Amino acid sequence: MPKVLLTGGSGFIAAHVLELLLKRGHEVITTVRSEDKASKIRAAHPNAKLTVAIVPDIAQPGAFDEVVKTPGLDYVQHTASPFHYNWSDAKTELLDPAIKGTTSILEAVKKYAPTVKRIIITSSFASILSTEALQNPNKVFSEADWNPDTYEDGLNGTKAISYRVSKKVAEKTAWDFVEREKPNFDLATICPPLVFGPVVHHLNSLSAINTSNERFVHLIQGKWKSEIPPTGVFLWVDVRDVALAHVNAMERPEAGGKRFFTTAGNFNNRDLVIAVRKNFPDLAAQLPNESVKGGEYPEEGVYGYDNSQATKVLGIDWIPIEKSATDTVQSLKDIGA
Repeated sequence: MPKVLLTGGSGFIAAHVLELLLKRGHEVITTVRSEDKASKIRAAHPNAKLTVAIVPDIAQPGAFDEVVKTPGLDYVQHTASPFHYNWSDAKTELLDPAIKGTTSILEAVKKYAPTVKRIIITSSFASILSTEALQNPNKVFSEADWNPDTYEDGLNGTKAISYRVSKKVAEKTAWDFVEREKPNFDLATICPPLVFGPVVHHLNSLSAINTSNERFVHLIQGKWKSEIPPTGVFLWVDVRDVALAHVNAMERPEAGGKRFFTTAGNFNNRDLVIAVRKNFPDLAAQLPNESVKGGEYPEEGVYGYDNSQATKVLGIDWIPIEKSATDTVQSLKDIGA
């Protein structure tokens, strides 16, 4: 079976990608930032065809040089990238690491891993959307769209804009590299919006939960009891479908050279409340009741989406919001939320 390098193996999405790769019989080399994370991954997958390597800082020059020298690598799943708002300098803590982390893996593979056929990169809806179009109920987002914000906008904008720009410039860097360098591999990128779903990676505390799932933690801790907050982005996907997209984009020849907008569709925060209230009567005391306001779609409507390329090429039958919400909350309860 093929040999796969998975970067950032301790992350929320990567943990699901790792499970699926091993389930399908692939041999996996995964990278993490510390021995602590490495030992937890090894413990979670005893007797698997799995090697864990430590890459402390993916933005350092040559960060991936040694690990890509692993003989016989066939594919690379590059999921390692920052997604958080806990930074103070956009350039040094967000934008440049995102770009350098992407460049580092591409350059290393081109130089040291001639057997690699394809690199799959975790990008984001952030690289597709535009702030203006998010206000337009007639807009239908697809892979054809690119976020118009520039690197300079990322330096000077809000934290949300800086994060979105980091995803856009990282993905664009990858496509430009392949076009310019004509390497031995082709590229596919996965662009999910908010990612919900069960937690299978190790958390030292609930404060380390992935950003998209934070809303479930707040919901079941009673923080929405008196008012359901605004939804923000009205598009979502389950992490298991994102993992499936990564692995199928690797295994299916026709996925090469394509971006994939991986979304299950529209949702709002009220949908989440309804799903959790229905499936967890034991949480009733923490949840908002039917009379509590908030969390609806805007009166003027909400933008649309076209996920047909991911649906057809990657063969995804999208997990519905109620199942995703239920499984997410159950996984959080299982770890003490």
